[in-house]
Parts: sequence; structure tokens; C-alpha cells
Amino acid sequence: MAVNVPGLVVVVIFYVGILFIGIWASRKSKKAEKSCAGTKSEVTIVGGRNISVLVGVFTTTATWVGGGYILGTAEVVYSPKQGLIWAIGPPAFAINLILGGLFFAKPMRSKCYLTMLDPFQHRYGNMFTATLLLPALVSDILWVACILAALGGTMSVILGLSSAISISISAAVSIFYTFIGGLYSVAYTDVIQLFFMFSSLFICIPFLVLSPAVTDISQAAHVNQSNVNSWLGTLELADAGKWADEMLLLALGSLAYQALYQRILSAASSAQAQITCLAAAGVVFIMGIPSVVIGALASIADWNQTAYGLPPPIERGEAGKILPLALQYLTPSWLSVLGIGSVAAAVMSSMDSALLSSASMFTQNIYKTTLRKQASERELQWVIRVTILLVGLAGMGLAFKGESVFALWLLSTELLYCIILPQLICVLFFGSSNIYGAVCGYIVGLLLRLLSGEPILGIPPVFLFPGWREEDGVITQYFPYRTLAMLCSLICIITVSKTVEVGFHQRLIPQSWDLLGVFKENIEVPREEEPVCMTQLLS
Repeated sequence: MAVNVPGLVVVVIFYVGILFIGIWASRKSKKAEKSCAGTKSEVTIVGGRNISVLVGVFTTTATWVGGGYILGTAEVVYSPKQGLIWAIGPPAFAINLILGGLFFAKPMRSKCYLTMLDPFQHRYGNMFTATLLLPALVSDILWVACILAALGGTMSVILGLSSAISISISAAVSIFYTFIGGLYSVAYTDVIQLFFMFSSLFICIPFLVLSPAVTDISQAAHVNQSNVNSWLGTLELADAGKWADEMLLLALGSLAYQALYQRILSAASSAQAQITCLAAAGVVFIMGIPSVVIGALASIADWNQTAYGLPPPIERGEAGKILPLALQYLTPSWLSVLGIGSVAAAVMSSMDSALLSSASMFTQNIYKTTLRKQASERELQWVIRVTILLVGLAGMGLAFKGESVFALWLLSTELLYCIILPQLICVLFFGSSNIYGAVCGYIVGLLLRLLSGEPILGIPPVFLFPGWREEDGVITQYFPYRTLAMLCSLICIITVSKTVEVGFHQRLIPQSWDLLGVFKENIEVPREEEPVCMTQLLS
């Protein structure tokens, strides 16, 4: 395929513009470091806690509306075995932000934490916190791979560039401006990226509807009820467990995502953090509408009337690229270029958040508290930058494998859902939880998830839950096994914590067995000091 030179020029201009905004924001970050009462690392991680509501809504929305969200939603609606009813991304992410605003924003922001792992460090100490970083880090790398794979597929269709080149260039741009500016660069570039996504994707819809190759979508919804290509999709009772599992995975799993708390903790107050989450929930849902429409129109299009021809994308194994294919073959060429810009914007707006997420947790909760307690602020700044680079390169390498965008999207959230979410619920809302329960819950959640198998990673299931099926030699679990792992972990943390507490207090368990020193009598167990919010002290 020949390179689309005009389209390439437009994308280059867009990337250069984003770089300039990132550089401008990095200068703003440096000014904030001089005027802010907090530390330089606090400015990098949470923007000095003075991100406005408007910018907060933009950057929160842009983080959730990534390449996986846009392309994954279109892929699911287009796929004949799924359809609209399986497009769980928009409602799940809206629910996620509503729950985050109502229940999690206040307890996190009121304590002035810097990262999601801070409450664990204050209650359980450094060693257990380090083990929680691992699933969070893997999740961020998978998230980066997911959104880069989405962009690589899109650029290969519309611009004629190889996926490897597209992925490498986009990763380099995102890494660079996150590297130099921290949250300020991430937030202000997100504003431009979200605006570009919103305008370009919604502009595409009328042209798709009027395409000669697309039939009347309302007629197709009724005429094709017996046709496997009906875009509405079906949900059989046997599939209900899988549907509910994936819905809960995306709706609840992202509550354990550091990028969410980075936005919450960057707000000037708890109330502002709650408003940011609730407002972003509505915008996130609206941003899913173009992907749903594009997937639906592509499913009823007569591809034989386009230059793409037959067989259609689903039969060529290109369902994951349906959004760029629809823009390329069902809209004017100039409009497809706008489409590639929207996907590029979505990718970078989510990738920069994932990069800063991992870098913040490693620097604040591992390097500063365990490896180098006397590290200077300059040293911490460079640790953040190096971590951003390493996570970006790891995600970029994984993106070259080209797995299903939707599959990577789900996988990136699974570890958060099964392992970190129950831990976070307990540490915030169950004061009796202790490290004995936390360790047991961690092991239970991880083991149950691994023993359930994972086709993408080639891990065969040991536990076969009711309703499992074998399709093309691959075993698929239709039981909500992820939710089962999460609930078992949650119950384990609570019951073991309470049992151990009663056992030691009632002297049913010898004090000598308290190896971690949680219940030693007449000894005050040292804990990390709660963070002090300089902005609150000044106010």
C-alpha cells in the first residue's frame, strides 16, 4: 500500500502541535515548582494540586477515552457474535467515574495522598506495598500496548505506514512530553486531544450515514433480527455470566487505576475532585457514541460497493481495525485523515497517563521510601523520567504483537480488578483490615485468576467453571470467574483480618506468632506518617 502523503503531513502537524503544547506545559510546571508550597515531585505527580475543574474533566475523560475505548467499542459492535449489547465500555466507564466520585474521591483527596498506594504504605508498610506495585505496573504496560496497537492498526489502514513505524513514532512523542512536563504536560495536551477527538469523530458520522454502501440502519436493526450480522447483537442466557463479568471488570476494575487518583489528587479540594469525576462520567459516555455508530454502520455496509471489496473485514480477521476501515472506505479521503488524528489523540491522551501512573507509584512508594530514603528532589525527578521511558518501551514492545485491541483492553484491567480493588476497598473502608488478611487476600485473588487460565497469554485453565466451552481448540470461560476471584479476595481479607485480630486480642493465638508485629502488647508499632497537605495548611 502506498503511503498517504497528505494524510501523513496532517498527522505530523498534529504531532508537532502536541509537542509544542507539552513543552509549554513543562515550562508552566517549572514555574509551579517555584511558587508551589509542595515539593517538585508533588508538582510532577499531582500538578501541585491546583488543576482546575475544567482541565480536570478534560484530562480525566481523555484518559478513559483511549485507543482501546474507541477501537474496542467499534470492534465489538461490528462483530457478528457480539453487537451493541456487548459494547460495555461507555456505560461501564461512566459507572466507574460515578462510583469514583461518590465513594473514593473524598477519602483519598481529604488525606492528601500522592498516589493510590499511599494508604497501603501507611497501614501495611513498604514490603507489601511493593507487591501491589507489580500488578499495577503490568496493567499499565498492557494498557500502553493496547492503545499503541490500536493506533498502529489505524495508521496502517489509512496512511499506509507499517504498524511498527506508527507505534514507534507515537510512543516517542508521548514519552517525550510526559518525560519533560509530568502531569501539567499530560493535562494540557489532554485538553487539545479531547477536543480534536470529539470534533473529528462526530463529523465523520453524517458522511458514514450518507455513504452509498450503507443501508438504512433503522431498517437493518429490524430486518436482520435473524441475521448474524445484526448490529444490535444478542445476549443468550448462557452468555450472561461472561457479559456481567466483563461489565463489572471495566466498571469496578478501573477504580483501582492510579490514573484515576492522579486526577482526583490533583484537584484543589475533595468537592472539586468529586465534581470532576461526575462531570467526566457524562462526557466519557457521550464520547463512546461515535464508535458505536461506526461499528453499527460498518456491520450493515455492502463492502462490495467499496474499494475494499469482498470478503468483508470480519471474514478477513480485521474486525479489530473496523473503525479505520470504515473511515477509509466509507467516507471521503480527507475525512479519514481526521479520523486517524482522532485515534492518535486518543492514544496519546491515555498513554501519557499510564506512563505517569507507573512512574509516580514507583518513585513515591518504592524508590523514595525503600530504596533511597534520602534521595533529593532532583534525583526523584530523574527517577520519574527514567521510569516513564522504561514503561513506554515495554508497552511499545508488547504492542508489536498485534493482539485484539478489545482483548488487551480487558486484560489490562484484570489484575487491578482481581487483586488491587479488594485491597483498596478494605484499606479505605474497613479499619480492621490488617496485613495478615491483606497477604491472604492477595494470594487468593492471584491464584484464582491464574488458575482460571488466560488464552491471550497461552495459560490453560486448571479450574473449569460451569458453562465453559472449547472453540477452535481454545477454552473460554463463560462463568464470571474474574468477579469470583475479586469477591473471594475481598472476603478473605476481611475474614482473615478479623479472625487474626480476635485471636490475638483474646489470647487464642500466642503473641509469639505475631511475626509482623501488628498486635504486640505495649509496643507502638511505627507507621508511615500521614501526608500533610501544604495547600490546606496555607488555607
